[in-house]
Amino acid sequence: MPGIDASGPNAEQIKYWNEVSGPKWVALHNLINAQIAPLGSRALERSAARDGERALDVGCGCGETTLDLGRRVGPGGAATGIDISAVMLAEARARAHAAGLKHVGFENADAQTQALPRESYDLLFSRFGVMFFADPTAAFTNLHSALRPGGRLAFICWQQLQDNPWMFVPVMAAAQHISLPPPPAPDAPGPFSFADQDRVRGILSCAGFTNIAFEAVNDTMTLAGGNDLAQTTDFLLQMGPTGAMLREAGREQLDVVAAAVRDAIAPYATPDGVRMSSAAWIVTAEK
Repeated sequence: MPGIDASGPNAEQIKYWNEVSGPKWVALHNLINAQIAPLGSRALERSAARDGERALDVGCGCGETTLDLGRRVGPGGAATGIDISAVMLAEARARAHAAGLKHVGFENADAQTQALPRESYDLLFSRFGVMFFADPTAAFTNLHSALRPGGRLAFICWQQLQDNPWMFVPVMAAAQHISLPPPPAPDAPGPFSFADQDRVRGILSCAGFTNIAFEAVNDTMTLAGGNDLAQTTDFLLQMGPTGAMLREAGREQLDVVAAAVRDAIAPYATPDGVRMSSAAWIVTAEK
């Protein structure tokens, strides 16, 4: 599917989210959204989106949170989702059309480098979409310029891997049979790159934000939308750090890794699905 060129400082991420991860997110969207929607809802509440406001959803993916923002701001406002993945945005646009939300739109662009309209938004929001910039200070400086004076920022991001058993437990089970990749640099783009409060506070301060606050969110998460143990195992083998390990190692060890992951998460199986702990930050700030 045509989209923005894989060029510029985030070229690697553009390629990855269009060719590797984006199609998987679309295929598994209902399961992913069911799993993380409660966390996103917590962040949306903190955003305090109001009727008539203009909101920008950064790294909006398949658009669920953009649609939620659209419902909160109403037809007198506007919600725009921005993402580098054309395949995910195609799904987002289809969902917005089906919902009849004409004041919700989407832009296939890189929020770090795109020339955003200055002082046009009342709210910047993101659900796990801001941890992948090559230069997060530049990205948030760009986003800050698009926020009106008195405007707000609210996003949710993961704490470190070790504090998220729903990811850490299957990773360590897989590591019994395939090699763990070398740990990324602390400032490398990735799902845990905003785990350090001091680093995030420094990025946002340098970008011009004030009144920066962190709220720890430690919830029990129902994995894969409450599916059974076998289906949840398959989900974890496709997504997140365990899926990344398998892509690097090749799938020759798939069966043995699957058995190890299934055994590791089996103690967390309940009649309502596999339930495991998660840890995230809700970060808020102002202009």
